[in-house]
Amino acid sequence: MKKQPVVYSTDSGRMCPDCASVIAKCCCKKQKEINPAGSEIRIARQTSGRKGKGVSVISGLPLDTRGLQELARELKQLCGAGGTVKNGTIEIQSDNRDLILEALISRGFKAKIAGG
Repeated sequence: MKKQPVVYSTDSGRMCPDCASVIAKCCCKKQKEINPAGSEIRIARQTSGRKGKGVSVISGLPLDTRGLQELARELKQLCGAGGTVKNGTIEIQSDNRDLILEALISRGFKAKIAGG
C-alpha cells in the first residue's frame, strides 16, 4: 500500500503533495508549466469604485503572492505608473493594456485583453 503524502501540518501549514515541503518553499512549483491548461490571463480596464479613474486589472495569473508582487513591480516600472496586488490580481493605474499584454507574452504567458 502506497503511503499518502502529508498535505497539512499544524507546525508549518499547507504542504506540497509532490515534494512534501512547505508550500511557500516548494521547489516543484517552479518547474511546473507557467500557464497551465484552462487558466486564462485576462487584462481588463475597470473604472467602477475609483471615481472615474481607470486601472488595468490583470487576473488569472498562476503565481503565488511573492511572484505577483515581483511581476507587479516590473509592470509598474514598464508602464511608469503606480499599482498594487489585491486578491490575486494586479492593478496598474491608467490604461496600459496593450503594453502589459506585450510584456506578459514576452515572459511566456498566454494572455488576452478582456472587455471593450
